[in-house]
Amino acid sequence: MPSPNFSAELAAYGPAPTAARQATLAEGRAYCRTLAQRHYENFTVASWLLPRALRQHFYHIYAYCRWADDLADEVAGREESLALLAWWGGELDAMFAGTSRHPVFVALDETVREFQIPKQPFADLLTAFRQDQRVSRYETFDDLLAYCRNSACPVGRLVLYLGRAHDEERAALSDSICIGLQLANFWQDVADDWDRGRVYLPQEVCRRAGYDEAMFAGRQCNQAFRRMLGDEVARAESYLQAGMPLVGKVPKTLRLDVELFARGGLAILEKIREVNFDVWARRPELSKREKLRLAWRAWWGKP
Repeated sequence: MPSPNFSAELAAYGPAPTAARQATLAEGRAYCRTLAQRHYENFTVASWLLPRALRQHFYHIYAYCRWADDLADEVAGREESLALLAWWGGELDAMFAGTSRHPVFVALDETVREFQIPKQPFADLLTAFRQDQRVSRYETFDDLLAYCRNSACPVGRLVLYLGRAHDEERAALSDSICIGLQLANFWQDVADDWDRGRVYLPQEVCRRAGYDEAMFAGRQCNQAFRRMLGDEVARAESYLQAGMPLVGKVPKTLRLDVELFARGGLAILEKIREVNFDVWARRPELSKREKLRLAWRAWWGKP
């Protein structure tokens, strides 16, 4: 069932209200700022380290991603979700055609023009959200990686555009960090994803480990599961570590945030190890104190 909060958002800013009235830029900015500050604690922590000139633009991009994510996960059924994602894609096309109406796109248009951001990263995210409605299992790690390239990598590339730092070398490093973060999130959320009907551990990996669907259904943290998840945690860690050189290659205005998110992903993986990979019993996550400690270490450049 849709969440009550998003149902209200959809009623106020969905297809019918958007068609009826074009938002002003001031309304769009205010809406994106409120949405970002209300929904995402990690974003709020990270935004302390952002230069003030970029903060509002981050809100615009966050609001776009938040809406797309909620259209994928917070509506009543798959067909409705696909229809609403198609509407959101139409609003994206309208923005690039110069006819924005929705408050998110009216604000985002300002950001896209200022930083010369192409449509592709935004469109790739919608490809991933549509895929979530149709695909609930991935046969190989390469299949999962292809999904991550649409679901995670565009976010890092959008950040590079905001830092006026997008090029082939830095985009590749950003992709590595974003894939590592996405994988860390998957392994942190095995139980929640199973409850949603999704398994991101590749099927070939599960078969090789001897961990079948009945074991998923029984939420079994046996030796097969621990070995399997341990290998995948190590693989996620390798992606994060491979992308760490990006910290020294972006403008100073972005270094703290890039480092904070990368180290946050590494910290989540360490949390999974600390519970001996039993992500079925409880979701490993960082406390507020641990998040602040990471921010402090990023600020002072400590390992």
